[in-house]
Amino acid sequence: MKTPEREIFFVGYLPLPKGLRGFLPALALLLIGLFAGLGFAVSATQDDPGDGAFRFDWGRQTVTGILRANPYPTLTLSEGTERFAAGHTIMLAGQGKRGAGERADALDGQLATASGVALKRGSLDMLQLRGGEAGLSAAEGTPYDVEDIPLGRWRVTGEICDGKCLAGAMRPGRGIAHKACANLCLIGGVPPVLVSTGEIDGTAFLLLAGADGGPVGTWMLDAVARLVELEGNVVRRGDLLIFKADPASLKVF
Repeated sequence: MKTPEREIFFVGYLPLPKGLRGFLPALALLLIGLFAGLGFAVSATQDDPGDGAFRFDWGRQTVTGILRANPYPTLTLSEGTERFAAGHTIMLAGQGKRGAGERADALDGQLATASGVALKRGSLDMLQLRGGEAGLSAAEGTPYDVEDIPLGRWRVTGEICDGKCLAGAMRPGRGIAHKACANLCLIGGVPPVLVSTGEIDGTAFLLLAGADGGPVGTWMLDAVARLVELEGNVVRRGDLLIFKADPASLKVF
């Protein structure tokens, strides 16, 4: 005759003892609930990645405007479209972790047509260009000046991000967990964006430039994805703000 202890002793290759047939399902349900609750608790503590995304639902976007190659390629639209108003300035990038600098240099200051997939986060817009001339080419028409309007010298606190992931290529596209990815994008020529802790002229997104108005040097790489303070001159190109940061003013918190 089996003892009670033997009747509830579990052996993997034998039938489940009667004494455990109610206990094990209850334990399984308890563990499922416990881990589901733990997962919810962890996710609830994370920052909202925001609404940035590739807008594949918009289809291919083709826009025309004045291309400026410095500090990073931008297109200020001469004609409005269903998605973008005339005068709006869009940052340009290549596919993957690459910028569009080499393609834009030959068209600097000219009327150009750009085509690709839009990325959007709030007021920040970027176009990931198609390959070759289908993505960026000269347009017919007379070029005109797009002025960079000075807005004075500012001291700005915020986070340096790569503009492509921030605009929606990654979710989230900011924060210390994204630092390595952001640096690879920036090294590849993707436009850097400083996300300010407070708005300037109605926006918290500033295209980051060097003090001379050209591309930012490698000094920014160690400071990416951290809270920083910088001083420099702000200009407005169309409706995009450009922050000409003085590297000597950099403070990392």
